[in-house]
Amino acid sequence: MIDPHLNENDLLLRNTIRDFVDRELVPNASKYDLNQEFPGDAIEKIAGMGLFRLGLDENFGGVTGSNIHLAIVTEEIARGCASTAVIFASHMSLCSKYIELFGDHKQKAIYLPKLVEARALGALALTEPDAGSDVAAIKTLATEVDGGFIINGSKHFITNAKEAGIIIVVASSDPSLGSSGLETFILEAPCDGLTITPQKGKLGIRGSSTCELNFNNVFVSNDKRIGKAGKGFHMTMQVLDAGRILIAAQSVGIAQMALEVSLQYSKQRKAFGNSISEYQTIQNKLADMATEIQAARLLTYRSAALLDCNQPFETEASMAKLFASKVAVESANQAVQIHGGSGYFAPNIAERLYRDAKVTEIYEGTSEIQRMLIARSLLSQ
Repeated sequence: MIDPHLNENDLLLRNTIRDFVDRELVPNASKYDLNQEFPGDAIEKIAGMGLFRLGLDENFGGVTGSNIHLAIVTEEIARGCASTAVIFASHMSLCSKYIELFGDHKQKAIYLPKLVEARALGALALTEPDAGSDVAAIKTLATEVDGGFIINGSKHFITNAKEAGIIIVVASSDPSLGSSGLETFILEAPCDGLTITPQKGKLGIRGSSTCELNFNNVFVSNDKRIGKAGKGFHMTMQVLDAGRILIAAQSVGIAQMALEVSLQYSKQRKAFGNSISEYQTIQNKLADMATEIQAARLLTYRSAALLDCNQPFETEASMAKLFASKVAVESANQAVQIHGGSGYFAPNIAERLYRDAKVTEIYEGTSEIQRMLIARSLLSQ
């Protein structure tokens, strides 16, 4: 299918990733989910394709690539396996990009080659039990000592933490300063004083690890601090703004697979002597899904294109994340409804998508936070 928004290179990338996804991820996604198994074999193959290099500084092992390319790749991976997509997106947008944007030359030279080659997986340790959407409320303490900082505190809901070799840690040098007291550090894991505990019982995205981190007098040297003192909040917000584009792309991928399996099933399933695809009620569901998915995709592409052009993109990224996550949840819901009873039991793809979709409305800024940010932008004009 011709897409006027994509050039030949974009289409080649999409088709290449789609072939890989159909061959490697679609057949294994249910296994990863049911066994709560980290898709290490898939991550290794994704690294072998050079996708962890995409859009990163060529001086440190990266290759030329745009934010639209990253969105295309994330969408296609999510179409096959949402767990693998969030592992990829978190590594790229929350760790590799953080170091590329704000690390000094030495930090980039040490860590980016490991990240682009996937010799080390990346994570961002931000969320705490009492500080999710309110980042300024972070209580993890970074106390300055001779030669560096001592970190004490805890984080939870941290993606990739179990497997990560490089973790960006956001901590406060003085909680009374709020956002002005936040610092960020590069932490190599495992290390003394850091305990990582997998969190069990997730509804979906079960092939991706989510962990609690406890810091007990963890020392980080001065050369591991990223950026200038007191700039941790602003750096982290900038990274999260861009990261929302990839969550939107992940949402589109989930929704796209929901549509594809619904189309396939509706043609096969017979009721009252006809394929259920012949009934207008089913046709209406499919038409609405397809229309909303395309709208979500275009919102995602637009926010990525603005970022590629160095234009203000934050509001558009929030719109894309808000709308695409809603479409993912609604499309997965309709997929289960179209599948009927069979869609309610694992390992049906619709059942997995239904569980995987929900978190897209929660992580990297809830839908309520996205609405707040969009409204704030509108009212400031």
